[in-house]
Amino acid sequence: MHRRLAHAALPVLLTLAVTACAPAEDDDAAADGSAGTGDTASCDVADLPLLSDGTLTIGTDSPAYEPWFADNDPTNGKGFESAVAYAVADRLGFAADDVTWVTVPFNNSYAPGEKKFDFDINQVSISPERAQAVDFSRGYYTASQAVIALDDSPVSDAASVADLADYKLGAQTGTTSLTAIRDVIQPGEDPLVFEDTNAAKQALLNDQVDGIVADLPTALYITAAEIPKAKIVGQFQVAEDQTEQFGLLFEKGSGLVPCVDEALDALEDDGTLAELEQQWIPAATAVPELP
Repeated sequence: MHRRLAHAALPVLLTLAVTACAPAEDDDAAADGSAGTGDTASCDVADLPLLSDGTLTIGTDSPAYEPWFADNDPTNGKGFESAVAYAVADRLGFAADDVTWVTVPFNNSYAPGEKKFDFDINQVSISPERAQAVDFSRGYYTASQAVIALDDSPVSDAASVADLADYKLGAQTGTTSLTAIRDVIQPGEDPLVFEDTNAAKQALLNDQVDGIVADLPTALYITAAEIPKAKIVGQFQVAEDQTEQFGLLFEKGSGLVPCVDEALDALEDDGTLAELEQQWIPAATAVPELP
């Protein structure tokens, strides 16, 4: 889930580096686990079931990392997830001034109970386990996991997921990256668990771990802008026949889900989601797949 550099430099840096958080779901499974149970009379702003009338309240973590956000500021509309959030808001009928942001720690976002946001956007993977406590929109981004190692580390020569099992790996707590280490890589020793990606990156630099696992866009940014002496060993999915999807997250039973899904459908149909992905996240075709 990243870090901060001037957003204008991000595409250049990432192009130089490469051309290019529960078990993953396929699209049908994601849809089955993401429907809100509340009823909304219409998708007119006046009829939407909002935390505050006339205001769309969006949650995300702090720090808010690149390339998902820029300059640790969700309100500026820069970075993929900030841009997606404002595009959804616009489709729902909200001006930018009608959007407010609240800080929500990653692990708290999908915990059971009442929420202080209308939806949360923070690279949260759709999963059946999480969908027991919260609702999800349809996916807005298809993710894969990536392994990051220093250039001179023996991990950098790994050619398959099986090759990674002999190394000390780490990832942020509560993420699918940590799940991927435990369930897919299955290393010989327990992975190190970090509070956030900053701590994971520091552990890599301090040789506390041989490699760290993060979603691919985060890995691209880390290796391009933050740790240039590191490389992406490769990418992989958390399940062989499924893809991991990030979804907007709602309080369980939210009647807002159908309207947000409608907005996301429109953003996909008119090419907006693809354009935003191309603008803020480079293509990943040059990153090797780890069988």
